[in-house]
Amino acid sequence: MNNETLTIRTMARALIAGVSMLTCAAALAQTPEVAKGDAIAHAGVPPSVPACIACHGALGEGNAQAGFPRLAGLSASYLTAQLNDFASGARQQPVMAPIAKGMTPDARASVSAYFASLPAPVSTSTSAPKPDALGEQLALHGNWKNGVPACVSCHGDQGSGVGDAFPAIAGQPAAYIKAQLAAWKTNTRAPGPLGLMSAVAKRLSDKEADAAATYFASLPAAQHAPENGTQGAAR
Repeated sequence: MNNETLTIRTMARALIAGVSMLTCAAALAQTPEVAKGDAIAHAGVPPSVPACIACHGALGEGNAQAGFPRLAGLSASYLTAQLNDFASGARQQPVMAPIAKGMTPDARASVSAYFASLPAPVSTSTSAPKPDALGEQLALHGNWKNGVPACVSCHGDQGSGVGDAFPAIAGQPAAYIKAQLAAWKTNTRAPGPLGLMSAVAKRLSDKEADAAATYFASLPAAQHAPENGTQGAAR
């Protein structure tokens, strides 16, 4: 065995050791609640709750093609509220309703804390449709003639989210955003704070809803500020 081979093996061992140390450090950084949520996200709660990552991605990044939203980096309080709404029927969705009902309130809070601790995806899908002028107009300025405010007036600059009531929508799949606007129109999703989203959605034409959804889907995903200073271990 020559010196070059020994050097390569030594470097490989050091790299493996370094990765192992980082993985252990990340795991130790998890709070008990986040660690519990990590387990649910990756293994589910048999027999009624499947692993969340099966639909929402290994890192909570979502699935644009299937219209599954990204969960990584959203507010834990917001995610918990949505799971509670699925469980109570306030937000009607045939896939998520039985899953949310299969979790205890503590489990819903834990899995929400886990996904909130993950970083938002660095970039959006390259297959995302290109936005047009109408989408940008609605997002940045609204359509006050029809009583539609600018989306960013509630959801923050570039759809980055504001507090726990107005989630980040930048980088969410266009199909998901359009589906939520349709749900508000048909009253199959709770109207939100002060009934704002239900009222806004009902004032949008189908063309406007498509344009706004496409615009926000084209933006880089935004990261909600970590809660309690905790970051979970990304697998």
